Amino acid sequence: MPSVFVQGRPTDSYPRLAPEARRGQVRRITEVGEGVLHKPCRDVTEFGPDLAALIADMFLTMYIADGAGLAANQVGVDLRLFVYDCPDDDGARHVGHIVNPVLEQLDPTGRRLLDDHEGCLSVPGAVMDVPRPDRAVVRGLDKDGEPITIEGSGYFARCLAHETDHVDGHVYLDRLSQRERKDALRQVADRREEVLARRAANIEALSG
Repeated sequence: MPSVFVQGRPTDSYPRLAPEARRGQVRRITEVGEGVLHKPCRDVTEFGPDLAALIADMFLTMYIADGAGLAANQVGVDLRLFVYDCPDDDGARHVGHIVNPVLEQLDPTGRRLLDDHEGCLSVPGAVMDVPRPDRAVVRGLDKDGEPITIEGSGYFARCLAHETDHVDGHVYLDRLSQRERKDALRQVADRREEVLARRAANIEALSG
């Protein structure tokens, strides 16, 4: 089985960072409580160099923050778009972007709910158990407006569902009980500065 899938297609080799990241600029990551994270994003209607530049910025920002996925509203942009570089449970790496993503509603009889650790770059420092289906199918477009379907299992399915939640105006805290949410926010209060310092060090290393 191929070890890397780019835009859902198998490839024999791929660099450590998506090539788009080399053209990108680091953007500030929005945090829970900021309005852009808590409302549905607008559909992308214009495809061209501006969209490609945003995707490049998002890839670089995701890598700087040690993330596996990043939605456009996490860099303050109200558009339905996310990028990802995420492994699945079989060790395969999945890299790509999806414009105007829609998560398919799968038959409950054909999937399992997995309760596993989940974090978010916009909830810095918090990790909580969140139930997610073990399989996900997302349909959308690529940066050129061509239809694309991405399927994932295990951890990659979790990533696809998490990022689609973002463009629908939800963060994973919305899936927690009130007590669990308070626990997550306590973790943010305790660890946020450490997380932001690590991101700053990554930026420094990149420019050095």
